[in-house]
Amino acid sequence: MKSEVDKLLGRHKALVHSDRKKVVSHTQRNAGDWIVNTVMLQDYTVPFRFKRKTPYRNLTGAYVNLTYYAHTESVGGIEMEVMNVVRIRTS
Repeated sequence: MKSEVDKLLGRHKALVHSDRKKVVSHTQRNAGDWIVNTVMLQDYTVPFRFKRKTPYRNLTGAYVNLTYYAHTESVGGIEMEVMNVVRIRTS
């Protein structure tokens, strides 16, 4: 039987799944009606972002499983790669 992650990866070819990654930094900020969470992972130099309507528990030091896709955005005229998280779970 296929798991939820396998189904997502099968439908969306641009998605990537990573298991058991350590969170070294987790910040949250308000953006209108949403709370934007930014997570930095050990051995990665790009931020992983996801939005929620309510605050999320602090993930610093936790191990997580992530499903995400790469996205490029312009910050002050500089192109920057950001990973948009579709699914995050503690492992």
